[in-house]
Amino acid sequence: MSIVPLASAFDPLRYGGKAVQLGAALRAGLPVPAGYAVSHESVQRITAGDQAAVHELREAAGSLARRLAVRSSAVDEDGDQASYAGVYTTLLNVTDEDRLFEAIQQVADSGKSAPAIAYRRKQGRAALSPVSVIMQETIESDCSGVMFTRHPVTGQDERVIEACWGLGESIASGRIIPDMYTASRGASSIHVQIGDKETAIVHDEHGGTNEIKLDASLSRQACLSEQQVRQLDQLAAQCEAVFGDALDIEWAYAENRLYLLQCRRITV
Repeated sequence: MSIVPLASAFDPLRYGGKAVQLGAALRAGLPVPAGYAVSHESVQRITAGDQAAVHELREAAGSLARRLAVRSSAVDEDGDQASYAGVYTTLLNVTDEDRLFEAIQQVADSGKSAPAIAYRRKQGRAALSPVSVIMQETIESDCSGVMFTRHPVTGQDERVIEACWGLGESIASGRIIPDMYTASRGASSIHVQIGDKETAIVHDEHGGTNEIKLDASLSRQACLSEQQVRQLDQLAAQCEAVFGDALDIEWAYAENRLYLLQCRRITV
């Protein structure tokens, strides 16, 4: 089989760096949403209309929740030297089969986009790289963000957390100024700087996402409690035990439950 549960994704040459990292996180018991890794060979067959590959995809998707996130996992994505952050396409809250096939096509096509080609050439790599796909259950995030297990600029041994309401795309797209939390290892000391969160990106009930205006009171309210910051510090320590020091982590809270969405080395 070339579409496997994420926990069974071992080969980065078939399933890409991101899928393999998430598979390792799942095997270590970290709170990664359920999903499947689709090899780049299967992606090519699916986009070409191969019915056996299409049936395999339908079977896998049918075992997951109705709303899916479809994400890239290129062969050298999320490596030690280059993250490819924002280079490939991610489609959130995919709610029907037709849209799923469109999403896989879009993710595959993003590997041939001008930004992807330029980024790879800057890294001294071939212009094109096979793009595998991750298909995961969507997390209805109350708040989400990124966390560096060390300061990404100074290298100081402290957690640096950016947080926003809704989906982390508000941070990635620069739409808001997120809350910034700096916590010592063990979170015995926590410093909070409230951001300017005028909007949030949330899932639309019909699929995809919407940007909504937030009430002024919510805009200036801290996204995370001290307890949640401590939980994030614990997640950082658990990830470091599996993947080593200096990590860039994407996370989300939904109904007060913490999820790990991505874990990779900090790259410049």
